[in-house]
Amino acid sequence: MKAVTIFAVVMVVAAAAPQQSDRDAQIIKSSIDNIGTDGYSYEYETSNGIAAQEQGQLRNAGTDNEIMAVQGQFQYVGPDGVTYTVTYTADENGFQPQGAHLPVAQ
Repeated sequence: MKAVTIFAVVMVVAAAAPQQSDRDAQIIKSSIDNIGTDGYSYEYETSNGIAAQEQGQLRNAGTDNEIMAVQGQFQYVGPDGVTYTVTYTADENGFQPQGAHLPVAQ
């Protein structure tokens, strides 16, 4: 359960790693809501085009199949000037990212 959430957060941080020109970026929006034992949600946006939002809900509480099911998205501006957006879910089926720039399994 924690591993899925940690992996998703690491992916967001890695994708949003600032470039040299992003050094002076400012946080223009940030909120953390609904943090509890049954779920959470957060979102943020920076002045250089990085943004993320995520919600997690506890499923099957108190059972051997308990899991934090997560859904969210993040975006960033790549070195080529293109804004890349990734939406994802992370649950009992693993981390499942989707984006126009990502390959799709056949």
